[in-house]
Amino acid sequence: MTLPKVELHLHLEGAAPPAFIRGLAAEKHMDISGIFDDAGGYAYRDFWHFLKVYEAATSTLTTPADYARLTRAVLEESAASGVIYCETFLSPDFCGGRDLAAWRDYLHAIRDAAAEAERDLGITLRGIVTPIRHFGPEKARETAVCAAETAGDFIVGFGLAGDEKIGKPKDFAWSFDLAREAGLRLTCHAGEWGGPQSVRDAWQDLRVERIGHGVRAIEDLHLVDALAEAGVVLEVCPGSNIALGLYPNWRAHPINALRERGVLVTISTDDPPFFHTTMTREYEQLARAFDWDEAVFRDIARGSAQAAFCDPKTKDKILKKLENIDV
Repeated sequence: MTLPKVELHLHLEGAAPPAFIRGLAAEKHMDISGIFDDAGGYAYRDFWHFLKVYEAATSTLTTPADYARLTRAVLEESAASGVIYCETFLSPDFCGGRDLAAWRDYLHAIRDAAAEAERDLGITLRGIVTPIRHFGPEKARETAVCAAETAGDFIVGFGLAGDEKIGKPKDFAWSFDLAREAGLRLTCHAGEWGGPQSVRDAWQDLRVERIGHGVRAIEDLHLVDALAEAGVVLEVCPGSNIALGLYPNWRAHPINALRERGVLVTISTDDPPFFHTTMTREYEQLARAFDWDEAVFRDIARGSAQAAFCDPKTKDKILKKLENIDV
């Protein structure tokens, strides 16, 4: 579909085209051939192996200049799918080892590349700083300091990603409190592998306004109704969920059921080349599975823009772009 789109759940490293990572590895004489399949795509067995492949691919990104090139490559892919606004997860763990001075250098490079892409491609990018859950709460505190010290017009949010089965959301409460005090908006991955209780824990213990994924909430309708009443937004990534085996096919995915019950759902790709998807493909598959028409997608895009963590001026600009579409 050619409709303008808003994406709120995208991992920057996870969006790296495989050819980009292979080229970077070749430049640096790194052998990471084991993470690719015969067709040149990323190869992994399950979610936990995916995390290892993800980190191996990310190991090629070692300088701010690498991240500038990555940002441009990712935004070119997003813009080709009609994305006009995107929020991406950024991890100081990968960008300077949580050293604040190094993080600032990486962030400067990413921002410059994003500004060029906005000028050239018409796509706006904002960042959500994200500790890696399976790296533990202590490293998350260091990441939270990086986030708090660079909060502003570009770094607009704070989240938590990684293996949901390690630790509890409340273990990261200090980091989320610091980010909240710095004025950052909050999200958290939950309800993908941890079930509905993980959604409840993230929402109640960390007081987030958005949940990354959150689809397993459908298994507890009392929770679904509570999320709908509270206006909690789910950053839903259907193609990712299906590729990783949470649901067998698009019609079995709960995004439509959640929406019909009043939950505010958005559409994102998560780690698109890993899951052989794009925002265009997500729209096309959802239209096919649930007979959604352009009015539904316009409504979801508007809701996504309203749920964005950016400043009011940027949000107004994105909403105006969405309203000016000719249908």
